[in-house]
Amino acid sequence: MPGTFDVVAIGNAIVDIIGRCDDSFLDRHEAPKGHMRLVDTATIDTIYKNMGPAIEISGGSAANTVVGVASLGGRAAFIGKVAEDEFGRIFRHDIGASGVSFKTPAVVDGARATSRSLILVTPDGQRTMNTFLGISTDLDQGEVDPEVIKASNIVYLEGYLFDRDEAKAAFRQAVDIANKAGRRVALTLSDSFCVNRHRAEFLALIRSGIGILFANESEILSLYETNSFDEAVRNVARDTRLAVLTRSEKGSVIVSEGEPVQISVEPVKKVVDTTGAGDLYAAGFLFGLARDFDLKSAGQLGSFAAAEIIGQMGARPEVKLSHLARMRGLIG
Repeated sequence: MPGTFDVVAIGNAIVDIIGRCDDSFLDRHEAPKGHMRLVDTATIDTIYKNMGPAIEISGGSAANTVVGVASLGGRAAFIGKVAEDEFGRIFRHDIGASGVSFKTPAVVDGARATSRSLILVTPDGQRTMNTFLGISTDLDQGEVDPEVIKASNIVYLEGYLFDRDEAKAAFRQAVDIANKAGRRVALTLSDSFCVNRHRAEFLALIRSGIGILFANESEILSLYETNSFDEAVRNVARDTRLAVLTRSEKGSVIVSEGEPVQISVEPVKKVVDTTGAGDLYAAGFLFGLARDFDLKSAGQLGSFAAAEIIGQMGARPEVKLSHLARMRGLIG
């Protein structure tokens, strides 16, 4: 039976603070260009004070994905942890205004703050992320709402959360509830460094209960400790029924039952900001899958959504993706 939601995501609830800067600003704050680094309260407060005008929106990889699903006209929900503070209220308002159901209660704890990430975009479109992992990483089984999981066609898990035992237990709880309810479960590997930290546990989870795997090229190579993309494809075909592998300008490869489907990259007039490209690809693909598109059509919708997002600032579509996709004939 179709669920109330097309997709529910479980991930870090982070407020993204997006602004422009030049390379010298990154140098002054010792921020490695094009990378994500974890920072403490003092560092993030200093950068925030010194940066120029910014956009403050609900963020985090999985949150970006379900907002993309909603923009395509899908029914989406999110599970994540915020504090009862200013940034927590910003997150809750923004994700709700984007059309995503977010019912996880805020935590009243003066010692723990809502997570946030300062995303500094240089003129070449590269984004440099300075992330303060506040209360979002404290997610545990108490936040997993069994009724929301059961009511969702696809449950989407964010690999970034896998650093704490409590979050791992929450993931396994969600997988168990989803599998018993006959729902599909997807996992995004999130980051090659994340894969390096949790390779064995990721592989065990993929082999035991994950039906859909999302990874970019560096992540899938890291997972299988190889320099050969073709070898990684052969390995992932043995470990999961469906893998979605993105390769930037090379497009993407969907591996289903061992058979690869090639998806071409969508042309982009100008790369403005690469923030959220992978997240929006996942949004397009998951929306298509939840609505019973064939794999090639779902991949093309993912490629379209990714191309749209890198042509603008931030990971929130400026125009409803459903409108643009209909104009392109990608959805009915």
